Amino acid sequence: MYYSLLSNIETPKDLRKLTEAELPQLAKELRQFIIDIVSVKEGHLGASLGVVELTIALHYIFNTPIDELVWDVGHQAYGHKILTGRRDQFHTNRQLGGISGFPKRSESQYDTFGVGHSSTSISAALGMAIASQLNGAYNKKHIAVIGDASIASGMAFEGLNHAGVTNANLLIILNDNAIGIDPSVGALKEYLTEVKTNKRLARHNIIKALNFEYTGPIDGHDFGALIKELKRLKKSNGPQFLHVVTTKGKGLRQAEENQVKYHAPGKFDKYTGELVPSEGDPKPPKYQDVFGYTLVELASQNEKIIGITPAMPTGSSLKYMMEAFPNRAFDVGIAEQHAVTFAAGMATQGMVPFCNIYSTFLQRGYDQVIHDVVLQRLPVIFCLDRAGLVGEDGATHHGVFDLAYLRCIPDIIIFAPRNEMELRNIMYTAQKGLALPIAIRYPRGRGITLDWKRPFEEIPIGKGEQLRFGKEFAVLSVGTIANNVSEAIEKSGFTNHFSHYDMRFVKPIDHALLSQIFRTYQTVITVEDGVVTGGFGSAVVEFAAGQGFKGKLVMMGVPDRFIDQGSVSQLQEISGISVAAIVAELKKCISDQ
Repeated sequence: MYYSLLSNIETPKDLRKLTEAELPQLAKELRQFIIDIVSVKEGHLGASLGVVELTIALHYIFNTPIDELVWDVGHQAYGHKILTGRRDQFHTNRQLGGISGFPKRSESQYDTFGVGHSSTSISAALGMAIASQLNGAYNKKHIAVIGDASIASGMAFEGLNHAGVTNANLLIILNDNAIGIDPSVGALKEYLTEVKTNKRLARHNIIKALNFEYTGPIDGHDFGALIKELKRLKKSNGPQFLHVVTTKGKGLRQAEENQVKYHAPGKFDKYTGELVPSEGDPKPPKYQDVFGYTLVELASQNEKIIGITPAMPTGSSLKYMMEAFPNRAFDVGIAEQHAVTFAAGMATQGMVPFCNIYSTFLQRGYDQVIHDVVLQRLPVIFCLDRAGLVGEDGATHHGVFDLAYLRCIPDIIIFAPRNEMELRNIMYTAQKGLALPIAIRYPRGRGITLDWKRPFEEIPIGKGEQLRFGKEFAVLSVGTIANNVSEAIEKSGFTNHFSHYDMRFVKPIDHALLSQIFRTYQTVITVEDGVVTGGFGSAVVEFAAGQGFKGKLVMMGVPDRFIDQGSVSQLQEISGISVAAIVAELKKCISDQ
């Protein structure tokens, strides 16, 4: 496609030179540009396609970046990036050394607030608006674009509650498309659906009751309606709320019809929209599917089992239990804090809640983990998907902090399976009646075993195991990074020199096994796919110090800095935990002896 208008737009100043009559053509070009790039380079698709007209209208009417625009979550901001000086870099989106898949303050002055997790835009934009008033910038506008799934989060309501009693120049735009990653859920979603047609509800509007000037709903793909309303709101002061109805995936038939799959579809044909089929032999399962199918299997045997997820039934594969046992599986919306405490309440009544949350998102419910679950010793089973380095989603999504932030909490069990069978078996063990809560963390992507669905075996709590015997050095790992260690020992050329231990449990860590290791070896190496500061290696070092160990300790893990986007293999290399990096460390041990 020839981008006759888009190719001449370097910044929103260029956009504002167009006539309103030219905007539909620009929208067509921008939408196609996103499709052309994402079809090959992959990334988030449907959300950005749905806000093309809204993105253009916002930059056309408001004086960005002086007027400040905050995108909630951020996977809807591809069009924003393309129109704000990053068109020619967009092909590097989410790649190592390229631009981030989410708004990032260090990347552009137009990215006014870094995002990646949901429901932060209202609080951030309100903070900006009040600060601007304090700085004397009374005419400056602050716009938060938030989805209907994100606005149901508690933090969004906290922001609304505060904003309604201020005179801040804050415009909240609700991008209402009835879907986040999965379809939106809850009473607020039902209200937003009804308010579009029910005049009685429109008169008793929730947003108006919170002291906002409410407008809408309007068609988010109608430039005439958008431009007219945004011009009016630009001249108004105080907290304002614009309800915009859009279609996620707009402009690509398959993305409109299958909004869940085309949220981030992988490679697809830009002409037909059809997904590019995977090639090759049968592949091992994704860890999320091992969790999902195993949970259904266990739930069919144990009627007390409950499944809980905050807005990720597809991404976590809890969808399988929702299909098999719809009365025992709950999508609570983008509400991690509620999910944790909801699970705690279930546990007080003798239920066995499996609370499945991405590792990076459990951070949002940290107080609830400590205060509502662990302090009361309630046996909630946390299943932390996407643990470790997750790849192209980058710093906002890496699940590298969980071992460190959970390990400091008393009375919690922490387990990291090295393969699919270990995940199945710890789930089986956990539902048999643990006295304490447990966190099970496993990575994004596929495992290593085709015949993973084997009979269950109970795992003894707090016990590690030796995978390989060597005479001189010990390598300790936890979780699936064990595969890198095993491969590195094989490739090192010194296989008889290195013992390999899978410690399995970070808490309680196997003191008896560690004591044996420190009595036997003078050099001990720890390897983890989490932050090295405060994580698994730190636990081993703390134990060694208590034992008066005088030998050499080497900790390998994610360094003490945020890791940007790239493939998992690239980021493991950067973090020093790739197979090659481990081989280098093993050879160094040999040369130093």
